[in-house]
Formats: sequence, C-alpha cells, structure tokens
Amino acid sequence: MASTTPRDPYEVLGVARDADEGQIKKAFRRLARELHPDVNRDDPEAEAKFKEAAEAYEILSDPERRATYDRFGHEGLRSGGWTSQAESFGSIGDLFEAFFGGGGLGSMFGGGMGAPRQGADVAAAIEIDLAQAAQGASAEVSYDVVSVCEHCHGNGAEPGTPIVTCERCGGAGQLQSVARSPFGQVVRTAVCDVCGGDGRVPETPCRTCRGRGRTSGARTIAVDVPAGIADGQRIRLAGRGHAGDPGAPDGDLYVLVSVRPDARFVRDGDDLVTVLDVPAPLAALGTTVDVETLDGTEPLEVPAGTQPGETLTLRGRGMPLLRRTGRHGDLRVIVDVVVPRHLTGEQRELLERLSATITDENLRGDESVRAKLRRLLHG
Repeated sequence: MASTTPRDPYEVLGVARDADEGQIKKAFRRLARELHPDVNRDDPEAEAKFKEAAEAYEILSDPERRATYDRFGHEGLRSGGWTSQAESFGSIGDLFEAFFGGGGLGSMFGGGMGAPRQGADVAAAIEIDLAQAAQGASAEVSYDVVSVCEHCHGNGAEPGTPIVTCERCGGAGQLQSVARSPFGQVVRTAVCDVCGGDGRVPETPCRTCRGRGRTSGARTIAVDVPAGIADGQRIRLAGRGHAGDPGAPDGDLYVLVSVRPDARFVRDGDDLVTVLDVPAPLAALGTTVDVETLDGTEPLEVPAGTQPGETLTLRGRGMPLLRRTGRHGDLRVIVDVVVPRHLTGEQRELLERLSATITDENLRGDESVRAKLRRLLHG
C-alpha cells in the first residue's frame, strides 16, 4: 500500500517482535491466503496489500535484514542499499509464483495440481400440489448434464484403438519451466495443454465425443418427493450431477420443490389453517359441521356461543412431519360467524322476537377490550 512511511513489518504480519521463523512464515501464508486474487477479487487494494506483506516478509525472513531493521528501522535498510523486490513484479500472480512456485491456491498451500476434479452440481426444479406434498409423490425432472460418453466409456478413444503416452508432457500430465527471479529460481508448473493432465491421449479420438470422454444432453429421471416437504425445500440426489474426472465422483443434483397454493388450506409450518363459515344462529346454539381435511371430510363440533375468529383444532389432521413417520401437524379451523342477509319476512320476525329478549347477560364475556381487539384484528 502506497505510503511515505512504510509500516512496521511486525505490525503488517501481525506477529510479536520475538516471533520465530515458523511464526513469521505462518503469518505471511495466512495473509497470502486472505489476499490471493482467486478469493479476494472484490478488494481493489488486494495487490497493494500483498506487496506490503511481501516486503514485510522479505525483511523478517532474512536474519541479517531483520537485525538491521530492529536496530535502525527502515532508514537503516535503505542506507545499506536494500530495496524491496515486491515492486519489481508486474502482477500479483508473479509475486505468488516467486514465493510459492505458482499463482494458484493449491500450490500455495500444499494441494497437488492435476488431481481428479469432482463433477459440478446441477440444479433443477419441480412443482407439486399440496396433496402430493402431504402424501409424497414421484415426479419427473428434466435437466441438462455432462455425462461419461457411452461409446468410449469415458476414455476418449474409439473402441478397439489404443491410448498412448502424451508426447507433449511425456506422460507427466504437467509442464514445468524454470525461471530466475530476485528470490531465486522459480519453477512454474501448468497442466499439459494436450492431455489435460491425464498423461495419455487416444491415438484415434472417439467419434461420438471427439476424444473428450464426455457428452452433454438432456436427462430425465424420477424424483421421490418425501411426504411433508415444504415449498422452497431442496432434494439432493447424490451422483446425479455432471460427470467428474476419471477416478473422481460425479456431482449432485439439487431439485428445488415448489408447492402450488391450495384453495382450501394455508400451510403454517406443519399445521394447516382453514376458514369455516358458520351462520350466526348456529354459532349461538352450537352445531356440528363437516370440515374438509386432506383425507376427506370430518365432523367438527362448534360449541354454543362460538365467537367470530375463534380457532377450533382437529389434532393430527395437518401435514405429516418430514421424515418422522406417523407424526402430523394439526388442522386449525378459524370460525367466521356469518350474519344472514336477504331475510324473508318470517326470518325477520323471528329475529326481531329474539333480539327483544337479548340482555347484557347474553353479551357478557370474559375478554377485556384489549383482548377482543387483538382477536378481531389479528386472529
């Protein structure tokens, strides 16, 4: 990072002044991991920060240079003719190669190059209705996927023809070059551009996949949807994604499940919620009505004096609990007391006779005004 006065290298690396060589190296590698462009692309100052860390490491990793700094600071280093080599590199990638022998995170932290790569994951989506979500279902899903070529079984060679050693890399799968830098010799390693790291190539490429060993196309499979699944949940099908490198597993398929809205019920967790219209006279007298459930209709007793917005519950008539056999949520029935309209003369006469007999005792309840407002406004 540009500054007229360089920062203390101990502060840059975050180590104590008595830190040993191992602690200094560990601190620098930690910083390098954080500042590597592969994982830190959103920070425009990452390169400057890494150069600052590299300069700090140059100072503290060399015993003589460190001793000079400890006694005389940056001024002592400059007066002795030392200048940081970090600024002489054209890019942060060159810096990483100088310190770690390659610009990739694998070479930097011990990962081998050319290791078989697992196949990539694939995403797909299906849509089901609430009844299917409750009972479980089998649904077909189609998606595009990269698969092992069936003609050559993935080796890239026309059946019956040999696979030979790659002449470009001599079977190593990697190409190496040695260059000199201010830090000494730098060995650069790259995957062979002919064999792709395999070390072998088909003498006669497969006519179906053209030597790639892979083909792409549509695949349709049946997906078992478990009972109780909710809208927005995913089903993972291991090994149904893109094909991996030889010797590596295939990727996975993730199926996003969408549950269509149901005109009868609203889902709330594992419970179902519905509304039941009850005429005001029957709500006052009490009655038994048939309520629709996921498994048909079921009688529900509406107690006398049931008020608008009260909730009656049918235990165990909700959604099955996902992967918990035999357990179900509840069906919550919200009572909507309906005031009759378009009365006949006889009905009006009966209601007038009833209203004349209503007293405060008939209207009195145990709820406070606050509780009534909460029930009426929020249910």
